Amino acid sequence: MNRLYAFIIVSAFLTGAEAKDVVIRISNSTDIQRHELVELDAVRILAEAGLDKNSLVVKNRIGQLLTLQYTYDGKLLFDASVRPHSFTEYTVTRGVPVVDNVWVKGRLVPERKDDIAWENDRCAYRVYGPALQKTGEKAFGIDIWVKNTPELVVDERYALDISGFQETMRLKAAGKEEEAKENGLATSFHVDRGRGYDPYKVGPSLGCGTPALLLGDSLVMPYCWKEYEILDNGPLRFTVALTYCKAKDGSTEHRIISLDKGCNFNKMTVWYENLPQTTDVVGGVVVHEEDSTAFSVGRNYVEYADPTDDILGNSSQVYTACVFPEGVDKTAYLPYVKPENGNTGHIVGIHRNLRSNECFTYYFGAAWSKYDVRTQNEWRLRIKEFVDCKRHPLTIGDNSLEKKDSVPF
Repeated sequence: MNRLYAFIIVSAFLTGAEAKDVVIRISNSTDIQRHELVELDAVRILAEAGLDKNSLVVKNRIGQLLTLQYTYDGKLLFDASVRPHSFTEYTVTRGVPVVDNVWVKGRLVPERKDDIAWENDRCAYRVYGPALQKTGEKAFGIDIWVKNTPELVVDERYALDISGFQETMRLKAAGKEEEAKENGLATSFHVDRGRGYDPYKVGPSLGCGTPALLLGDSLVMPYCWKEYEILDNGPLRFTVALTYCKAKDGSTEHRIISLDKGCNFNKMTVWYENLPQTTDVVGGVVVHEEDSTAFSVGRNYVEYADPTDDILGNSSQVYTACVFPEGVDKTAYLPYVKPENGNTGHIVGIHRNLRSNECFTYYFGAAWSKYDVRTQNEWRLRIKEFVDCKRHPLTIGDNSLEKKDSVPF
């Protein structure tokens, strides 16, 4: 979102202590209907309006109050909708803030080996923590939990899965194998019961969107996170900071991941402290051997139609992607000599010669063929429009609506 903006003041400035309405005009210069979060400088808008966080509200053109969120990095967020080649206006005024719903949320899940899981109204994700690493299980990448409801489901799935697993073990111990199987089907988060599930295989791979250093033709994947801090936790944006264990070369990986309401793509910013020399870094997704050809590699994206962990039983696809609106030096398929752990390789975007403490930013995400993206062609269109929108952000306080060319894809 463009952070430079001007406000149209619609009421007379009285004194520095008095509040005034501020009208914010948001313009869309693209051919695409836009529904996305708008970022305002929180300190500036509070000062302009003469209000504090407990008295500032934003209304749309018909007077409805919008859900707001203040972020760790000083932004005020609200959800905007703007027609193609048009503009709309929102009014900042005095009132009592409301939260009509929580659309985005995440948390540490200590009851499940220190997962950190988060979701929005489209999909859910998780990364693995130190308790899992202590078990010796190899799970490096980011996992996907698909859903076909805008409601938050992660806490419910964990609770049902954990209690169900305990009951399944009790039934097995009692020799009730058939009942144990039925209970597992009724409670496991690996089984879809109408609202989605975890059908994605990660293991020793990048999973969906994980960064890794590239040494020659080999990916140096991190293990599980060592330290975390949740920076934003809804209702509109989730942000988590992750720090990983020091590598053999003395470097330490840091990530900041954020996910917004209504978006298929997480923002990933990664940097490495104390890199001994410039090193290539990638962001990518794993390709599984059950369907090793259903991917495409574009100028600024890589995408794959994942066959799920049970290609015949599930009979659906999980669409994955890494997207690079600011470009990368190269996108490529990096195959293994022969399949490893059910994986044939990775499709990645490569950023050459990353320096110590230099940030590499890209986006990753997923969708499910049983929810908002039905086909791989539709997924590719979703990616193209996302890149176009990132290249041509909504403008705030700008009346210019000239048509701009779309991004080469």
